[in-house]
Parts: sequence; C-alpha cells; structure tokens
Amino acid sequence: MKEVKRALITGINGQSGSYLAEFLINKGYEVFGTIKRNSVSENQTARLDSIYDKIKDNLIYADLLDVPSLLHALKKSNPSEVYNLAAQSHVRISFDQPVYTAQATGIGTLNLLEAIRIYDPSIKMYQASSSEMFGNSIDADGYQRETTPLNPVSPYGCAKVFSYNICRNYRNSYGMYISNGILFNHESPRRGTNFVTNKVVKSAVRIKLGMEKKLVLGNLNATRDWGHAKDYVEAMWMMLQKEESGDYVCSTGVSHSVLELVQYVFGKLEMDWTQYVSSDDKFMRPEELEDLKGDSSKLRNETGWTPKYTFETMLDEMISHWLEYYSDIKK
Repeated sequence: MKEVKRALITGINGQSGSYLAEFLINKGYEVFGTIKRNSVSENQTARLDSIYDKIKDNLIYADLLDVPSLLHALKKSNPSEVYNLAAQSHVRISFDQPVYTAQATGIGTLNLLEAIRIYDPSIKMYQASSSEMFGNSIDADGYQRETTPLNPVSPYGCAKVFSYNICRNYRNSYGMYISNGILFNHESPRRGTNFVTNKVVKSAVRIKLGMEKKLVLGNLNATRDWGHAKDYVEAMWMMLQKEESGDYVCSTGVSHSVLELVQYVFGKLEMDWTQYVSSDDKFMRPEELEDLKGDSSKLRNETGWTPKYTFETMLDEMISHWLEYYSDIKK
C-alpha cells in the first residue's frame, strides 16, 4: 500500500496557502496547516471553504515567532514537505510596521528552519521568496533572474532577502533540502483587496453597479509581472519534487503597468476609467519600486512548468468573481 504523503503549510488560510492546499489534496496528500488565532474566527478560514471538511482537524494554531508552537505543528503533522507561506506580506504596510515585518517575515523563517532542523532535518522545505528582493536591480535585458543582484527597496523586501539567504545557509551548512521560490506577483479572486489587482477589480465592479463613485490609487506607471496564484502553487510543488533543492524564479515573463491593469478592467466593464480613477501620494511607497519582470527559464527548463493563465484571463476571472459576488448580495 502506497504511503500517503503529508505536507504542512504555514499560512494555509492565505491566498496561496488555500490554492496549494487544494492542489496537494488533489495530488493525494494529507494536508496540515498553521493558522494564527484571530478574534474574528468566522472569517479566518473563508478561503478554505471548498476543502474545510477535509482539513478542519489538521489546522494547527502556531506562529512563526513562537518556536514551541512550530515544533508542536511539526510533531502533529509529521510532514515530508513543509511550505512556508506565512508572513507579513503587504509591501506598503511593511513601511508602517517595519519591525514586525522583519520579525515575522525574516526571523520567522529562521525559527521554522531551526524547528525543522531539530525535529527532522530530512524534511523538504519550500520558502516563499519574493521578486521584491530585487528592488530596482534589473539586468541589461530588462529581466530579473536568479543571478540578478538583490537590492530591496522596502522593509518587506529586506526581510525576504534575509529569509532567502538564511535558507541557503541552512541548505549548505546542514545539507537540508530547502528550495527558494522567487515568486513574482501572483493574484486571484482570493487576493486581499488591499493589493492593487483586487482593489482595482473590486472597485471597478462596485462603480459599475452604482455602489461606489471613485477609485484612488498610487503610482499608475509602476509595472509588475502578474501571474495567477493557481499556476504558482503548482510551481512550488514542482520545485520540491526535484532530486536536489535550489533557487528558482517563478514568473510569466510579461509585465504590465498599473495603468494597463486599470484600462483593461474598466474596458471589460465598458467604462471610461478617466472618469473614475485618480492618484494620491498617500498610496505611494517612500521608496518606489518601478519595474518587475522575471525570467523563469531555469524553472521551466528543469521542471516543465508553464503558466496556464494570461494577464487577461486572470483578470477576467477576478471580474467574474466580483460581479457574481455582488449580484448574490443584491438578491
């Protein structure tokens, strides 16, 4: 009888965590996940509704800043794979909470590494690294890849660089299997609505339905390489199936500006964006990140990964989600 694989996902109730949990369950895994205690518990597992009955007994209260809770999570789940997706993940908010971001997003990874090293160093670990680590460092051809210098421009990016490097250090020092996925922006209907993609789509739909009048954004000229979270969680899994661990950029290789995002979404809803959208300095970052575009050749060549969604089909799905959501509310 084939042994069932067990996986532990930190931050399982986030956007990527929920998609990864669904993906792994479909692969036959027994999935465990860590969540933080939330006073509004009714909303805490909303992204997990489709699989809640399959994982409700495998949800474990833990915090990356609390090593004993991480050891407890490892003991309860006894995983062969750990996916570290938990973090303070909002770049703009990292300027408001730099110390907490450094602790949760940086030191938290070190705590998890130590917990794994103590409990069972043979466990494979995936670390959610970020394109924000590059900052405004761009290769001559306009892309960012595994060899591009890391020059972050936010507390979040700085914390992720520490996590990235400490993972490499543990891999080299202790022979642990640890892969860094340097993921570029990944979106979906489950993305937090304080992130620009879902903020734009949700507000545009509300404007279309007469529920809102204006949308205020920050830098409309910033460009990002946006992919779908569903595609990217498959890449996470593929990285851990390789014989040896490594570091991999995951991206679509195509970038779009925030303005192009706005134009597409409002155009699909048959509205003139110039009548509704404005820019305000309060949404600007103290140090702006202008351009992100990734070269994921290494990942594609070594694993066969390729994204199924395009920028447009991803946004179409998000638009459909919010139209359906508000039509249900109005019934």
